[in-house]
Parts: sequence; C-alpha cells; structure tokens
Amino acid sequence: MDTIDRFISGLPKAELHLHIEGSLEPELMFALARRNGLALPFETIEAVRKAYEFSRLQDFLDIYYQGAQVLLTRADFHDLGMAYFRRLAADGGRHAEIFFDPQTHTDRGLPFAVAIDGLLSAMDEAEKTLGVTSKLILCFLRHLDEDAAFETLEQAKPYLDRIAGVGLDSSELGHPPSKFERVFEAAARLGLKRVAHAGEEGPPSYVWEALDLLHVDRIDHGNRSLEDDALVARLAAEQMTLTVCPLSNLKLCVVGDMTAHPIKTMLDKGLKPTLNSDDPAYFGGYLNDNYRAAARGVDLSLEDLAALARNSFTGSFLTPAQQAPHLAAIDAYVASFTGR
Repeated sequence: MDTIDRFISGLPKAELHLHIEGSLEPELMFALARRNGLALPFETIEAVRKAYEFSRLQDFLDIYYQGAQVLLTRADFHDLGMAYFRRLAADGGRHAEIFFDPQTHTDRGLPFAVAIDGLLSAMDEAEKTLGVTSKLILCFLRHLDEDAAFETLEQAKPYLDRIAGVGLDSSELGHPPSKFERVFEAAARLGLKRVAHAGEEGPPSYVWEALDLLHVDRIDHGNRSLEDDALVARLAAEQMTLTVCPLSNLKLCVVGDMTAHPIKTMLDKGLKPTLNSDDPAYFGGYLNDNYRAAARGVDLSLEDLAALARNSFTGSFLTPAQQAPHLAAIDAYVASFTGR
C-alpha cells in the first residue's frame, strides 16, 4: 500500500452523495429475491455484474429500477442500509447523508412507511454499533411530474423530524430544476434543506436554476459548471458545496478517463467539492475507491485529500458544533501522518 492509499484509508471523512438503492450489491439482490420468493431475470451474480456494464445515465437507471424490485419489506431496507454503513465505516466514514427514492417504491405499491422505517432503523443501528451518524434526504424523481412530487412530500410529513432535506435525481436531460420550483418552495416552508442533481449530463443553466429557483443548499455533481466562468465565480464566492462522484462520472462517460476528471480544477478554482460514491454497487467503488481513483487520476496531494475530507464535513448538514470534532480529527490525523 503506497503513501496515498495509507493516507486515504485512515482519513476521517463523510459522504454526502449516496443513493441507498444504488448500494444494492448483486449478492444482496439475490439474497433478498430468495427471501421474498422472487424470480430475477438473471441466472447468476456474474450475469448481474455483466448487466452493470452501461455507458449512459438512462441505461443505468433502467437496471437500477429493476434491481429495486427485490426491496419489499422493512427488513429488506434495514439490511440494505446496514450493508452500506458497514462499508462506509470500513472506509473511515464517520457521517453520511443518504438519498432515498420513495417514488421508486410507492409506485410499485409499497407503503411509504416500509422504506423509510427500514432505513431509519438501520441509521439508528449504525450509530449505536458503528459510531456512524447519518441524515436522510428524500429525493423526487425528476422524470415524474411535480404533482407526484407534492404527493410524496405529503406522505413524508409524519417523518419530518427524521428527514433532513429533499433532493432531485433521476434522468436529468429534459427535466430542468425549474420543473420542481413550487415543491421545493413548499419543502423550504417545512424547514427542509434542499439539494439537487445539476450539471452532470445537463447544461450549466440547470445549475443556475437550482441556485436561483430551487434555492439549494448543495449542488449534486455540478461538473458542467466549469463551462461557465460566471457560474464558477458565483459558486466560489458562495462556497457552494459540490458533491462530486468520480467513478460514477467515469462509468457514465461524463469523463473519458480519470486523468480528465475536473476535481483538481475545481479545487484550483477555489470551489468547494467533495468526493462521493453515488451508486457504488453499480459504479465500481465505495468512498475510498473514489478517493483513490481521483488521487491517482489527477495527482491529488495529501493536502488536496485533506481539504476534500474537510469539505465533506463543512458541507454537511451537521451543525458547526457537530462538525468541530470531525475537523479536529482530520487535523490531528494529518499532523500525525505527516509528522508535522
């Protein structure tokens, strides 16, 4: 293990862009299918992995929604959550703000409570047994209409004390943030934080809309912001957190190879990026895999990696008092590792 690998392994960090349904590994998919008496369209785990070879967002989403069909009970969602939290803890992750897509489940007949109750119980267990804290972000599927999003927000109201915010995900192109302006305004009135996927496949104008119409607290992805100098200047001035996902970008051909990834450019331009795994079961790696891929691809220094880890806490929805011990832990770790 080289110096960079060793440094990443022990570096305290948080994850701010993780779709919990996207952490469904083929092994767990098969186990849940067996438990629930479901037949899968795949004969073997290897066949599932083969199906994960896609090159664009829509192809990924098609199999993502297919895989979610095995999630039927509170226990299924609990087990899905705990499998992820164990991986995160092993990567030095101390906090996660996870997305879930209730419409993926309610649209196939599951009660809203099944998914959220299972995930909340996993979040509670992870804090007790692994020391990993977490927050839950409810995402609206942007390929559906705003009325459907309002319906989901209404279903969420009994759980508002356990939901940190709302997000916007699924197919980006053709579904601009402006389509969801009213429901985000309603979420704000309920005291919820707001985030949105923008500037992954969609143009910089989608990032502007997320900022000016949805009034987001974070931008998820944001890669294409770099095409617009005025937008870069604004993001830098506001220190808007960007939740960047290197292996996802590679798998979905947002970048041709990791040497072309913009994470270093973002840092150099004074932006506030973080590193995340997005949908790790589908994109070939969890949190530390993304740190390593980015570090190797664009030659990130130890200082760069520490800055990204700090951003993951200061860009989180933890309070400053809750962030402080994590930031102190990073400083202590860096000092110990470098002998300074």
